[in-house]
Amino acid sequence: MDQKTQASAQAIIYHNPACGTSRTVLAALREAGFEPKVIEYLKDPPDRKTLETLLKRMGRNLREILRKRGTPYEELGLDQPGVTDDALYAAIAEHPILIERPIVSIGDSAALCRPAEVVNELIAAVRKS
Repeated sequence: MDQKTQASAQAIIYHNPACGTSRTVLAALREAGFEPKVIEYLKDPPDRKTLETLLKRMGRNLREILRKRGTPYEELGLDQPGVTDDALYAAIAEHPILIERPIVSIGDSAALCRPAEVVNELIAAVRKS
C-alpha cells in the first residue's frame, strides 16, 4: 500500500487509555504512519450494528470479544451457554467494559489487538492489499 492509499485507509481504535495494551497499540499505529480516529469505547460505546461489522471484518463471533476479567461477565450470567447474542449485545450496551480491547479497524480489515503485537499483523495485511 503506497503512502497515499495508506492515508486514505481510515484507522480506528476502540481504546481505553487506562489499558497498557491499548496505549501500546495506539503508539504502534502512529509509529506506522497512521493517525487513527480514537474512540474511547467506555465513553462512546459502539452500537450493535458497528460491533456486527467489526466482528465480520475480524472473522470472529461475539463471545470471542467479550472481556471476562474485571467485568460483570459472570455476575450477569453471561458465561452460561444458553445466553443469546441479543442478550449479549444488550449487556454490552449497558456495560461496554465487556468489550475486550483494543479493537483496531483499518479500511475493510479489523482485529482484536490482544496481545499488542497483533496490530503489526493487521498493518502488514493492510499494506499488502
